[in-house]
Parts: sequence; structure tokens; C-alpha cells
Amino acid sequence: MAAPARAQTVATLRVSTGTAEVGALQFYAADLGFYAKAGLDVQLMPAQNGPANAAAVASGSLDIGSGNALALAQARERGIPFVYISPSGEYSSAAPTAGLVVPKNSPARTAADLAGKTIAVATLGSLGEIATRAWLDQHHVDLKTVKFVELPFPAMDTAIATGHVDAAAVEEPLLSRILVSDAKLVADIYDAIADSFSEGGSFTTEDFVRTHPLAVRRFAAVMAETARWANANPAASAVILKKYTGIDVSGERHRVRFAERLDPRQLQPLIDVAAKYGTLKASFPAAQMIASV
Repeated sequence: MAAPARAQTVATLRVSTGTAEVGALQFYAADLGFYAKAGLDVQLMPAQNGPANAAAVASGSLDIGSGNALALAQARERGIPFVYISPSGEYSSAAPTAGLVVPKNSPARTAADLAGKTIAVATLGSLGEIATRAWLDQHHVDLKTVKFVELPFPAMDTAIATGHVDAAAVEEPLLSRILVSDAKLVADIYDAIADSFSEGGSFTTEDFVRTHPLAVRRFAAVMAETARWANANPAASAVILKKYTGIDVSGERHRVRFAERLDPRQLQPLIDVAAKYGTLKASFPAAQMIASV
């Protein structure tokens, strides 16, 4: 009788939520009761910006954070021992959820047309910027002629409509909305990284994995179950997403697809491209970012 009793022991975890659909698995798992079924008492903490989220996990005020692969790679490069314990959204060229847009009346149609232009990205050095750089480079545009400016996603619609920027790297749900109103798509820029790659996931410290292996395994199993459910139930997940975040994805061209297991091969392309364009000092094996539990 002892083994079943241990299996029912409830583990409490403080987990940060995502700020977009790509990090929405925590909401789905909570709403569907998957955490409780796995013997987890998960306290969902309000989403913070990336640096604050990472600092909270590093200090121990959060047990598990939600973050993109590029930010986690940068943290490890600085010696912070973060590791992924489960994946979140994954990019697929079959259903792109990001793209480079220009104003509807812009004559720009190719990469060459953007030489010497100003391109908005959500954060300098981010996934949007390195994907744009990779795409321009693949089409032989001199990157020294292109100016990148930082602009929050909510401000990109107006910037494109008024011509304050020549192009913008945009993600869903803004991408679908802006294509209806003020912009046209020039390229699925994430394809320049790979046809498919992991955008991020849930992470913690190596020390937390060592001291809480059972809780980490349970959490990872719940995320895998939730990913399978979300991929199979897009209509139901849209309702939960709107309930918790207010984000309406009903008009999106493509919904986020979630990875159902951690695979270093899905992380490696982003690490390699980030190193090539200077966001990381050097590439390294993606397996170093994955927890062993």
C-alpha cells in the first residue's frame, strides 16, 4: 500500500504563465484539471517580462518559468543553470505563425526591396530580428544597410499603417489582424531558421530538478498530455485561452502547434542561427539545455 500512497502525495509548484498562445499550456492544464489528476497543486503566477521571469526562477521565488529558447540559451551562456523540462509551441513552415509584413501600398515584394530600409522587431536581438537577418542574408541583402528598431507588437499596426517603418516582424495573433487591415506579407521569415523548430517551453534550475525530480516528472507528463489535447482540440483551447488571457484567436490563419516532447534537434537550429548573427557568442549542443529526469 505504500507505493500508491506516495503516488498520491501532492506537490506544490509555483509556475509562471505565458503571455501569448505559444505559452498557453499552463492555462489549459489548469482548466482541464490535469494538474490535480497528476497530484500537483500548481499555483499559476502572473506573467512577467522575460528578465523578471528568469530572475524569479533563479532566486527561487518561482519554481518553473515559461520562456523562449533564445532567452534560455543566453542565460546559460552567462552561467545561469536553467534547463527545459517541457516544450511549448513549435514553429512549422506548414502553418506559419509569424511573418515579415510591409504596408499594403508598399512597392516592396522581395528581400532586395528592403535594402536600406527600417524594420521593426518586438525586441532587438530577439527571434524576430535574427529570423529577419537570416532571411535577408539568404537573399544576399547587405545587412549593414538595414536598420532594426524596437517596437512593441501593439504599436506595430499603427507604425505600418502610417509608414513610420518600412516593414515589421510580426507574430500571431497580430499577424492575421494586420494582414486584414494595413499590411501585406512579404515572407515567412522563420523558415530561414528551419522548417520546424522549438520556440521555447517551461524551465527551471538544474538544482530544482535534482531536489524535486518527482514533481518535475509529473509536471512534464502533464505538459505532454496537455499538448496532445491542445493539438487535437483547437476550438476548445481557443475558448480557454480567451477566458484566461482575453486573447481571441478565432481569426488567425494558423494556430500554434505544441511540441509533445523535448527534442534537442528542434532547439539546435535556433541556437546555431543566433550564434551566426551575434545574439549568442557561440553555438553549443542543445542537449545541454534539456533536464535529465
